[in-house]
Amino acid sequence: MVFNELVKEYDSWYEKPFGRSAYELELDCIRKLTRIPKRSLEVGVGTGRFASALGIRFGLDPAIEMLKLAKERGVKVVAGVGEDMPFKGESFELVVSVVSICFVSEPQRVVGEVGRILVPGGRFLIGSVLADSPWADFYREKARRGHPIYKFARFHSYGELKEMLLREGFELRAVASTLMEAPQDKKPVRDKRVEKGFIKEAGFTCLLAEKI
Repeated sequence: MVFNELVKEYDSWYEKPFGRSAYELELDCIRKLTRIPKRSLEVGVGTGRFASALGIRFGLDPAIEMLKLAKERGVKVVAGVGEDMPFKGESFELVVSVVSICFVSEPQRVVGEVGRILVPGGRFLIGSVLADSPWADFYREKARRGHPIYKFARFHSYGELKEMLLREGFELRAVASTLMEAPQDKKPVRDKRVEKGFIKEAGFTCLLAEKI
């Protein structure tokens, strides 16, 4: 699995000038949309950067080497995939997925599984690079050049994600966007805005949905 092989490279991104500044804005975007209850889970937790910073207690990921780092950061980790989660129904009040749904083979199944493990009225927050955005084109070009991670990404549009949610009994409650400047990955982000709603130019968009 590529994420097991590239743990150090993946995690060190968050310490670089662009990565650090983008990460802080992405955290702000999530925090503007939802509180974090005790019964919370991040699907695709990776090395635990988001879960630990947000206070999300549990994390699911198939990459064992990444889970080791997440555990060191205080996350209660579980090995598994989003398409078939090892949790009982109605186990969580909030599920978060940050830039991971674009790496799963069956995203609709993941959304369905999230619906299964959420309590009625539970919330699902997806944070992602959307296919509508010029940032997706930026990362697709990296993939064409052989980037070891982005070559596995399949970006979804705002409309596609909204339809996936509706199909599984969710209702979209709020949207927020950030990273609203020209795509690049070297310099710190200068535009610190986090705006309500879907903004096509944004490099990171959060969709908050409720299980009906």
